[in-house]
Amino acid sequence: MKNWLIVAAAVVAVLAALWLAGQGMDLSAGAEMSFDGYAAMVMGAILTLAVGVVLMWLVFYSSRHGYDAPAEEDRREPKDDKPPSP
Repeated sequence: MKNWLIVAAAVVAVLAALWLAGQGMDLSAGAEMSFDGYAAMVMGAILTLAVGVVLMWLVFYSSRHGYDAPAEEDRREPKDDKPPSP
């Protein structure tokens, strides 16, 4: 039951995002974008892709070089915080 609520919430969020994108497209109808606007959009897309590629490379690098290994269990003796009995 809980999974269906999560899926339903995700579907509603996607539909809301699509509706808002459509409203934004309607509001900007007829607006011209300058060369600087296109250049900024292209540079933003390139930088976003570059950040994604670098982050994915870091994920694979850390996985293959053992940085993602599970932590070792602490094998030291537990501390006894109780005061000594008389």
